[in-house]
Amino acid sequence: MIPIPSVVCENSYIYMKPPGHPILTSEFEADVCAGLGKAGQKELYSKYLYDDLGTALFDAITLLPEYGLSRADVRLLREHGRDLPKRAFRPSVVAELGAGSGEKAREILPYIVAEQPLTYCPIDLSAAALLRCQRDLDDLHGLKTLPIEDSYVRGLASASKLRTAGTSIVVLFLGSSIGNFEPLVAESFLRAVRRNLAFGDVFLLSTDLVKPVERMLPAYDDALGLTSAFNLNLLARINRELGADFNLKKFQHEARYNPDEQRIEMHLRSTEKQTVHINHTISVDLQQGETIWTESSYKFRPEQVRLMAEGAGFSCESQWIDSEWPFAQSFLRAV
Repeated sequence: MIPIPSVVCENSYIYMKPPGHPILTSEFEADVCAGLGKAGQKELYSKYLYDDLGTALFDAITLLPEYGLSRADVRLLREHGRDLPKRAFRPSVVAELGAGSGEKAREILPYIVAEQPLTYCPIDLSAAALLRCQRDLDDLHGLKTLPIEDSYVRGLASASKLRTAGTSIVVLFLGSSIGNFEPLVAESFLRAVRRNLAFGDVFLLSTDLVKPVERMLPAYDDALGLTSAFNLNLLARINRELGADFNLKKFQHEARYNPDEQRIEMHLRSTEKQTVHINHTISVDLQQGETIWTESSYKFRPEQVRLMAEGAGFSCESQWIDSEWPFAQSFLRAV
C-alpha cells in the first residue's frame, strides 16, 4: 500500500510530500565504506552523485554544448511524442524513472492528457527536483502529479498500484541512464521493470550510442568544469553527511573511454598519498595517482538494445535514432 502523503506548506505553496523510501544514511555509509574498502580499484555508486546539489549540477551539464545526449533525447521526443497516445492502450499512469525536473516528460504528457485524465509519477531520489517537477507541471489540466521519492524499481512498484482497471502504464527511462548500470545489472533491472508491468504496457527507453571517442569524451569532461564539480561533489556529500574529511583540492576529475567495454568511466584521482577518515571511525588510504571509480556510462549499438530488451520480456516495436547525435529511443512493449 502506498503511504498517505502528508501536506506541508512551503512559501505558501501546498506540496504533497512524496511517498517512498528515501535512502537511509546507514545504507549510504555502508556502501561508501564497502566501496572505498575494496582491494584494488576503489569505487563509489553513481546513484549517490545525485543529491540536491548534484542534481542541479547535472541539470546544468545537460545544457552544455559538449553534452549532446539531452538535446538528442528531446528532439526524438518532439518528433515522436505526439504518437504515443495512439500506440499506448488507454494509459492512466505515466511513470518516469529518474525524472529530475520532469522537463522531458513535458514533451509527451500534453498529448496523453488531451485524451483522458492522467496520473504522472516522477520517481527520483532528489526531493528538490521532485518539488520543482510538481510545480512546473501544475498548469497541465487533467494531470495529477504524484512524486515518488524512491529508487527506480520500488518507485515503479508504487506507481503501478495507481493504474485504473482496464488501462495501461507508460514507463519513461530517458537520458540514457541505463548506461550507468553494469551489463548484467542492466539486464536484471529491465527484468525487474517488466515484473511491475502488465502485458501490453509501454516502456520508452533512451540509450546513447557508440560514436567517435572525440565526440563522447568532452560530454564528461567539459571546458567549464561542471562535470568535474559534479564528480567532486560526491566527496563533498560524504563530508557533509558522513562526517568525512576529504580535501577536494587533493583530487582531480578524470574521464576515460574503455573501448573493449564500450563505456566512459569517471574517476577521481588522488594527487598525493593521503589518508581520509569517515565518521571518525573508518580510515581509507590512497596512494598518489590512485583513483576512485564513480560512474560508468555504457554506450550501445542499436541491436544490443533490442536483444537486451527482448531478453527481459519486451518486444521492440520501434527504434528511433537521432541524426545529429547518435542516440536511440526504443519503443518497447511488455509481452
